[in-house]
Amino acid sequence: MSRKRTWGGRFRKETDALTEAFTESISFDRTLYRHDIEGSIAHAEMLAKAGLLKPREKSAIIKGLRGILRDIEAGRFEFRAEDEDIHMNVERALQERIGEPAGKLHTARSRNDQVALDLRLWVRNEIEAVTGRVRAVQSALVELAGRYAASPMPGYTHMQRAQPVTCGHWLLAYVEMFERDVERLADCRERADVLPLGACALAGTSLPIDPRVTARLLGFGRIARNSMDAVSDRDFAVEFAFCLACAAMHMSRLASDLVLMAASEYGFAILDDAFCTGSSIMPQKKNPDVLELIRGKCGRVIGAMNSLMILLKGLPLAYNRDMQEDKEPLFDASRQVSACLDVLAPLLRQTEFDEVRMREACGRGFMDATVLAEYLAARGVPFRRAHRIVGELVGLAESRGVELAGLSDEDLRRAHPLLGPDARKVLGAAGAVLSYASPGSANPAFVRREVAAWRKRLSRPAGRAR
Repeated sequence: MSRKRTWGGRFRKETDALTEAFTESISFDRTLYRHDIEGSIAHAEMLAKAGLLKPREKSAIIKGLRGILRDIEAGRFEFRAEDEDIHMNVERALQERIGEPAGKLHTARSRNDQVALDLRLWVRNEIEAVTGRVRAVQSALVELAGRYAASPMPGYTHMQRAQPVTCGHWLLAYVEMFERDVERLADCRERADVLPLGACALAGTSLPIDPRVTARLLGFGRIARNSMDAVSDRDFAVEFAFCLACAAMHMSRLASDLVLMAASEYGFAILDDAFCTGSSIMPQKKNPDVLELIRGKCGRVIGAMNSLMILLKGLPLAYNRDMQEDKEPLFDASRQVSACLDVLAPLLRQTEFDEVRMREACGRGFMDATVLAEYLAARGVPFRRAHRIVGELVGLAESRGVELAGLSDEDLRRAHPLLGPDARKVLGAAGAVLSYASPGSANPAFVRREVAAWRKRLSRPAGRAR
């Protein structure tokens, strides 16, 4: 062979250039450089403890690895496609810097368990970063919810006006959604928190290693219990992709709501110019392109999750080269979700809501009908009967072109004797939201209490909130 490869002893022909180009992964797995070096340093420490490295060899390896890390971060490192992947690029550079001791670093290690380790380290770091970004979006939503805690707005089902809520209550619904994302990410981290190093190619090693030492150095809570599973498991990657897809889906729903609310037909939300774009032909346009792109990227992230599931579904144990294809969709999904979260938080902080327009919209559509039926139910009228009575009042009001509050006291009394003047307290959007009494409802008092609770919760370190 014209060029020496770490795995080339058995081969008599040089690798075809097409094979090299087709099988290389350094173009994307260089993302794992820090994790690869961090894992190699811990592995060297463990090998020295096990007596498989002399102290001076360990020192030379660690010093060399740290120098490579500095060069990569300074942009001085040359990544070579012929070295295939991040592992071989780092090993080649270490060999060039320190000579023979570099060859001992791969003792009791395969690229199979090495890449499994790198990806787990990367997923753990990404979970922490994404969680912090989700928290920033939650904080922006909570602050908006505090500002509009008592501002009535229409609530919708089937895209039809249903019952009045408050803008703050609507905003807090998304805070709850994102909290489930935080909880899922925390759960995912637990399953990523397993050290695979020591599994080697698939069967373990005959050498006297102690993976518990490596686990402690890298902060892993557990070591793998089955070497074949350790090198072939990508469940944690699929689970992380699912967490990302859920977060993207929640952002997409929020974006869809805001796009509608910002449309002139609604006029509820006022998006800041800094997060909108114009039209190349229509001078009057103010387009919510940032929100539309957030919505669009959701499909891309869900596609990445599907890609990982399909990649793994037919693979026999243990490691297969197919698994090289796990990284690009996962890396891209995390990049897209992070970018969406990064732009969504400031967009929300600079969004305003037109309280007058929302209140006016609440004045149409008989949205206080349910609380009027509940007024009767609270006084002993069976709810189904109350529902029919109020339905008939809606029909009467509709025929006269008025809302329920526009009916006379006599109209109300004729529908049912219990509908006296006191019933008017629950009519209209403001009266309806103040009448809500159940926990988690849109009553402004409850909303303010939730805002205060969320502010306290979000001031704590990221992690499980409940």
